[in-house]
Parts: sequence; C-alpha cells; structure tokens
Amino acid sequence: MKSIGVLMTCPMHKYLEQQLETHFNLFKLWHCNSSITEFLKTHQGNTIRAVVGNTEIGADAELIASLPSLEIVASYSVGLDKIDLRKCEEKGIRVANTPDVLTDDVADLAVGLILGVLRGICASDAYVRIGKWKDADFGLATKFSGKSVGIVGLGRIGTAIAKRAEAFGCSISYFSRGNPPYYQSRSH
Repeated sequence: MKSIGVLMTCPMHKYLEQQLETHFNLFKLWHCNSSITEFLKTHQGNTIRAVVGNTEIGADAELIASLPSLEIVASYSVGLDKIDLRKCEEKGIRVANTPDVLTDDVADLAVGLILGVLRGICASDAYVRIGKWKDADFGLATKFSGKSVGIVGLGRIGTAIAKRAEAFGCSISYFSRGNPPYYQSRSH
C-alpha cells in the first residue's frame, strides 16, 4: 500500500501522521517551499489518491484536477467550505468530514461562558483573591434562568445551545437559513 499517495495539507496529531506514514506514501504539503501546483508536478500527482486536511486549504477545483487518481478528500473539520463539492461529485470523489465531534463541547462552553459573564464568576474570583471582600461587598450579579436568548444560526451547535438554554427556562429566538427540525413547531 506504500504505493498509494496521501497528500496531507496541514500538520495533524503525530499519531495520525505516523499511522499514515506507516501505511501510505505520505506527502506533507507544509514541508514544500513551492506552490501547490509545483509540488504536485514534482511529486507525481497521479499517485495521490487521498487528500487529508482541514478547511484551511481544502481541495479546490485546481487541486482536484491536478490529482487524476484522487478518490477521497477527508477533512478533520466540521465545515466543507474550501472543498469543491461539485467537482468531487462530478469525478466520483468521496468527501468526509467530522460533524458533531465538538458540538456538545462547544455548546457546553457557550453556556459556561454565559453563566460566567452573568454571574460575574471571573470578576468575583479576582475580587476574593486580591482581598477586596474584606473592605466592600462585590455587588449583585444576574441569573441565566428565564432570560431571553437569541441565536444566529440554528445548526448543530446552535440547536445544542438552545436545548441547554431551554433547560434553564429561557425563551429562545433564532435566525436560521433553513427550518431546523428541532424548532419547526416553535415560533422564531
């Protein structure tokens, strides 16, 4: 399988790079000092059957055209922004990405940040640590429960945030390009 070329467009976890190097002929684009076009000319683009990367470089029509043996474009990002999906479909190239990998983590962090700001957690922590509590009260903060929450974009992450906010009794207003299944019966 070492005859199968894999073009990695950006550095990734060492373990992944080692696994790819073990099984395939791995080309690391960031080690190249020339343009992508020059790199492909000098590295026989016809042996490369896979592109692995993220949305920073992706796989545009020019890259896809320069790899006649390309079978798959794999992105370890949620988005497909810089991958020419029409060109991939036209040439029968599979496209893979990693949706939902961080959905819950991002939604949890968003609610954590909301709580931190409304409750003044960082400010009150600093207040206590520098000893101001001895001289004066910190002052009141506000709660998250029952607030009105506005979300722009109700995709995976927006929906996950909305579900968490609903658990706090918040009313949800949103703007989204589509009609998200979770909120079809709700007004927006």
